[in-house]
Amino acid sequence: MTDRPAREQDPTTPFYARPSGGWGSLKSVARHAVQDGMSLGTLATLRRQNKPGGHMCTSCAWAKPPDPHLAEFCENGAKATIWDLTRRRCGPDFFAAHRVAELRDWSDYDLEAQGRLTHPMRYDAQTDRYVPTSWDAAFQAIGSKLQALDPGSTAFYASGRASLETSFLYGLFARLYGHNNLSDSSNMCHETTSVALKKAIGSPVGTCVLQDFESCDLILFFGQNTGTNSPRFLHPIQDAVQRGCRIVTFNPVRERGLIQFLDPQSPAEMLGGQGTTISHPYLQLRPGSDIAAIAGLAKHLFDMDDTAPLIDRAFVAAHTTGFDAFERHIRALDWSQIEHACGLTRDDLHEVARIYARSERCIAVYGMGLTQHVHGSDSIAMLVNLLLMRGNMGRPGAGICPVRGHSNVQGQRTVGISEKPELVPLDRLARIFDFAPPRDPGWNTVHVLQALLDGRLRGFVSLGGNFARAIPDQSRTDPLWQGLALNVQIATRLNRSHVLVGDGAWLLPCLVRAERDMQGGKPQAVSMEDSLSHIHGSQGRRAPASDQLLSEPAIIAGIAQATLPDNPKVDWPGWVQDYARIRDLIAKVYPDQFSDFNARLFKAGGFYRGNPVRQRDWQTDSGKAGFAVPETLTALQGARQFTLITLRSNDQFNTTIYGDDDRLRGLRGDRMILMISRHDMHLLGLAKGDRISLCADYGDDIPRRVDGLRIVPYDLPPGCLAAYYPETNPLVALGSHDLQSGTPAYKGVPVRIERMAPIG
Repeated sequence: MTDRPAREQDPTTPFYARPSGGWGSLKSVARHAVQDGMSLGTLATLRRQNKPGGHMCTSCAWAKPPDPHLAEFCENGAKATIWDLTRRRCGPDFFAAHRVAELRDWSDYDLEAQGRLTHPMRYDAQTDRYVPTSWDAAFQAIGSKLQALDPGSTAFYASGRASLETSFLYGLFARLYGHNNLSDSSNMCHETTSVALKKAIGSPVGTCVLQDFESCDLILFFGQNTGTNSPRFLHPIQDAVQRGCRIVTFNPVRERGLIQFLDPQSPAEMLGGQGTTISHPYLQLRPGSDIAAIAGLAKHLFDMDDTAPLIDRAFVAAHTTGFDAFERHIRALDWSQIEHACGLTRDDLHEVARIYARSERCIAVYGMGLTQHVHGSDSIAMLVNLLLMRGNMGRPGAGICPVRGHSNVQGQRTVGISEKPELVPLDRLARIFDFAPPRDPGWNTVHVLQALLDGRLRGFVSLGGNFARAIPDQSRTDPLWQGLALNVQIATRLNRSHVLVGDGAWLLPCLVRAERDMQGGKPQAVSMEDSLSHIHGSQGRRAPASDQLLSEPAIIAGIAQATLPDNPKVDWPGWVQDYARIRDLIAKVYPDQFSDFNARLFKAGGFYRGNPVRQRDWQTDSGKAGFAVPETLTALQGARQFTLITLRSNDQFNTTIYGDDDRLRGLRGDRMILMISRHDMHLLGLAKGDRISLCADYGDDIPRRVDGLRIVPYDLPPGCLAAYYPETNPLVALGSHDLQSGTPAYKGVPVRIERMAPIG
């Protein structure tokens, strides 16, 4: 068998025929710049973005190189910054003109498109409007509400964009207040990573650094859409391919970024228009079947090893446990089981196994296509198994690389945003701040929502994000937010979570990362951690959108000071006056990772906080990395005819919608669509443009449906459907989540299609 390129795109379905990047990317940025009124100051901000001394992008968490490109931002990063620095304002006049009940009927895009929030606002139930308030009045009222509530009935949520300094203060505030109910966006995306990797190799984060991509000779991609979710990653991928590294992708959807890339910063490529072919081959497996596909690769490796040794048995013997049980399990699998589960052939998997067998240094990259499944932890464990078989852990050019979404979601966990007390140095916190931290396990996102459903949640504080729109089971949860005694939303723009409120709600506007943060008469800097565990300083220079805005640390400190009794070891006003003091505290609480924090803040490329796995130091119960036998060949639960995977578009970052186009999938002008293969359209007698209802099919008696989706034929495996997040989140059941981590199974939703009467 000869190596063959990725299967050709089905030309009868929509697709983007050009490379990712290139002129399409530049035109998209230009369109959004005109739409939001980008100024010359915004251009200057983009020039400094992701560079030492500049500000770190609020979009993805991909690494920042020590020698940055002329433009170290991508299409989505530029959109995020333009969105942040819009000239549009959403102030008291807007809220005086619109009742909250009216705003509930607005689209997600229309809510955020009103522009930057400018003043602290309090919800007035009598008029059903947000009304202006002062910062002091807001802090005192919120503090009084928190004092009146049982701390155990409240939850403090953090989106992934808050800085390390803010996150540290937020976690400290929660524990001084009396709970560990610190849910965050990681609970909805990569908590599966934190649990599965910690169990397998002793580290809850990926093991790779940027330099590894300069020496690897094979990269395996599983369930990660680089072109939309982390486009700057395409530069090291392209460099790797051009020096001879092989890229193999497993994904149900053909994502353009992993098929072809044209560097917008290369004049030769822009003039030539060809770009670089990335994946070779690109295999479209069924949703949630990565376990089966990896099992097939491992089975081929064992067969090949019987003829010519290629498994690193010396490494396996010295550094792992559980290998014999894993080998017995894989050898006993029947090929018909594997092929049926994943939809790939034995020959498909043999080709990739041979590529892997020939490689010397392999990196495995994955995203939420692995994490957001009921058996997502098993998928990650299987990927670790594959790497361990050939010693691809703890050496240069090899390792595992989960790609995170939010720009500091990994860093928040590093400095204490966690519902798990065992992950936080509570004894050190107790000693430094002279208090008794709560030791009971807190609430993750699933726990918070269950508490909302059964009435135990009484107070909610949200540090950024759009929690009510990002979660599962929205038809059940949406009406309940209005019954909370306290709902505090710290935000930059209006969103869905801000209009699902009742009496006791506050909307507190904060600075964006690109804006100048002056405290104590001096400009302040903050920091964040990227996907590869490097810490970067960030300093904004733009004038704030309003003189009424406060920084996130100042807002957290203001609420905390109004809530908590005096403690001579806790200096909220002093910390806000000088963020360097907060970094000194972080270094004191986490000395192994943050020593000399302030001195290293603006190191080019960031400073590495380290990972023991790189020295083959396995901080597991056994002291070794562990092979795991999977419980199943598919991450899905039960039998179902159709599985829905929720997707983000090219004009979107998480719940923020920049527009209705999805250029890199060849789709424009509508987000209420259902992508389906022509095979399944024929099976159901559906035609392009038909309007249907999509209904969850969990087998319970809870109705979950989304009406009015338009049928679009798309290149997908049989049985696989795709639709946009968050529009189809109401279909996801709260109880459908990774069994080990609680991460909602957004990529494995059992559904059925029901016809609707023609519209219009």
